[in-house]
Amino acid sequence: MTLSRRDFLKLGALITASAAFSSCTPAYAYRKIAGDLPSVPWTALNAKDFLALNRLTFGPRVEERARFVEIGLQAWVEEQLDFESIDDFDCNLQLSTFDTLSMEANQLEGISNQLFDGYDRESIPNELRQATLVRQLYSKRQIYEIMVEFWSDHFNIYIEKGNNFYLKTVDDREVIRKHALGSFRNLVWASTHSPAMLIYLDNQANEKSHPNENYARELMELHTLGVDGGYTQQDVMELARCLTGWNVKEHFWLGDFVFKDDLHDTGEKNVLGLSIQSSGQSEAEQVIEMLVAHPSTARYISTKLVRRFIADVPPQEIIEKATQTFLDTKGDIKSVLRVILLEGLSLAQPKYKRPANFVLSTLRMLNVETDTVAINQHLLRMGQHYFNCPTPDGYPDTSEAWQGNLMPRWQFSFELIRNEIENTNHNINTLLDVSSTGILQDDIDSLTSLLLGAPIERIKRDEIIASVRSAGATAEESLQVIAASIIASPAFQWR
Repeated sequence: MTLSRRDFLKLGALITASAAFSSCTPAYAYRKIAGDLPSVPWTALNAKDFLALNRLTFGPRVEERARFVEIGLQAWVEEQLDFESIDDFDCNLQLSTFDTLSMEANQLEGISNQLFDGYDRESIPNELRQATLVRQLYSKRQIYEIMVEFWSDHFNIYIEKGNNFYLKTVDDREVIRKHALGSFRNLVWASTHSPAMLIYLDNQANEKSHPNENYARELMELHTLGVDGGYTQQDVMELARCLTGWNVKEHFWLGDFVFKDDLHDTGEKNVLGLSIQSSGQSEAEQVIEMLVAHPSTARYISTKLVRRFIADVPPQEIIEKATQTFLDTKGDIKSVLRVILLEGLSLAQPKYKRPANFVLSTLRMLNVETDTVAINQHLLRMGQHYFNCPTPDGYPDTSEAWQGNLMPRWQFSFELIRNEIENTNHNINTLLDVSSTGILQDDIDSLTSLLLGAPIERIKRDEIIASVRSAGATAEESLQVIAASIIASPAFQWR
């Protein structure tokens, strides 16, 4: 009997709903399942290592697990932090088809007016979204890509607002990716001079006769000090005055940053106790230098990083150490990460996967091949379409915000395993070829070890097999339904 798509989904949903896989605590051992990895008999990961790799990657591939076991946490982290030394040729080769990624703003604006054959307005944000997913999926520089994602949320820009449909491509390249593992000071400096950020937060409308406080507020509340960082409404108003005239070119060199002196408020200002005399563009830059060195900024950024990598409720001892390191190194991002990852991962608590983490962990663990176009549509349905968050705080980073809307995750799981997603194919059979005995029970143990870090209880496994077989599924269909059910199960939603 061949299951219809409807029967396949119905049976899979039944198994997923009834089998919580709660007995599977990440993780006991990882049975060697390999794609292009040289065959070795066994690669073991304990529970903490499996959890750590789920935080340090978008879902650990088999070769990353083997490398982790070979060199250990500290060496693995150091290797990843030295990201420029990691050969990423294969990923870069896939990116070479995205012509817009390297273009300047005025070139991209030309595309939006259809001055380039084969491109239109939507080509620009679509290529950026595809490229982002390609990098997260295929890049060997996983910590770097995680930090690119982190800063993209931190300095969130809604790509659909105004000219950001093309300016965000420049911001992604020159602000986020350029400084993701560098100096926080340089990152903020680049962001404050970014035309995409100025347009998103309305600073092009900030001029002396009608001050606009939007960017000044978010610069302090979201980008540096934090909401409890010690600034007042008066500080916001004064910083807004400093930022008058910070604008974007509208004609020659369209889309570049420009300071318009005729729009600037030349009066004296006072921000956080700093007296600022009239000096044009440098007024706001004096404030920026003060903000990036402020103790509140060090604590705020450290807390967010610990929350991203360690737990929704960040352990205070790690926050304190990271904050002090931030201050001691003047915001060196790599140094702060070393403290968080090497001293904090042992305290890590399970975090619910955001949609991108859910999708990417599935794709990476199963060695999926995709052009990413249809995958981006699945992320849209799940609520995390890249660069599509309209609010300046970016997509949320706590479990509570995402524990709902499971149906799109179920649909994705079953469509993926059935190879029904356009230009997307999994490699389950290739993965299992290394360790398969031809016995369904053993294949399921291998799959659960791969995806969850450990086999599920034998009784639960045998109940699932009996349910599938009672529906008349073939051996191949049985493995497909069970694989999809593992991905859609509650256990796989956590990392």
